[in-house]
Amino acid sequence: MAKVKSRSTLQVWGDVIFAIFLREIKSKFNDKVGISWAVISPVTFIFALSLMRNTLSGGRDVHGMSTFLFMMIGMTSIQFFLGTMQSAANAIKKSRPLFSFRQVQPISAILAITGLEFLIKLFVVIVLGVISYLFRFDITIYDPLEIIFNLVKLWLIAVSIGTIFAIGYSFIPELNKIVEIMTRPLFFISGTFMSLQDIPEKYWCYLTWNPILHVIELTRYAAVPQYGNAGVSNFYVNVVTLVCVSFALSCYHVSWKQAISR
Repeated sequence: MAKVKSRSTLQVWGDVIFAIFLREIKSKFNDKVGISWAVISPVTFIFALSLMRNTLSGGRDVHGMSTFLFMMIGMTSIQFFLGTMQSAANAIKKSRPLFSFRQVQPISAILAITGLEFLIKLFVVIVLGVISYLFRFDITIYDPLEIIFNLVKLWLIAVSIGTIFAIGYSFIPELNKIVEIMTRPLFFISGTFMSLQDIPEKYWCYLTWNPILHVIELTRYAAVPQYGNAGVSNFYVNVVTLVCVSFALSCYHVSWKQAISR
């Protein structure tokens, strides 16, 4: 007689997340160029914008930081945030057929899909680092651990906001059109193309509400301390991260059953 192996709730949850993770890999990279394109596309975009910024600035550094490193941190961070948020926002809709199984819950799909997004962007950063080394770009990272912490906080904020949107999409599908319009300005108001220090201080109050701007500027400061951290606060990022995670978990706890039943 076959022996039935019992598993704890945590083991079942881990197996479900891993299964959805593998499913997402197969669906995302189901062609020959899928994996390569996930890296080539952002790398090419970052190089093109870095070259443009370097040409416009006459080859000068940006507040003590090389133009390539400045643009790489900005573009990688904003792409990471938007990609993670959109993946989380579409996770419930994308995985809806799986919810007929009792063990599968929306939070498992959200964590699996956004976890894959995190790994893809991490691989992009590694590829950019290798390319920088091969082309002998002048790049020195002062505090890599702080950079990792900043990226984790940015990931948590993106997952939290995406989770709220995912629940909202379940009740109001047309909400995704509004979200797309609202997220487009983030490329221009998050310090991606220019430093906060390039803007007159009297206008900082209109930009510093944005936690993505704080994360990008603090990441640049962690990479090159000479860059400075004027106008941004690590405490503010921590508070926003905590508030976003708490609010997203509260919304999820209250409405996830109604969301998947619609």
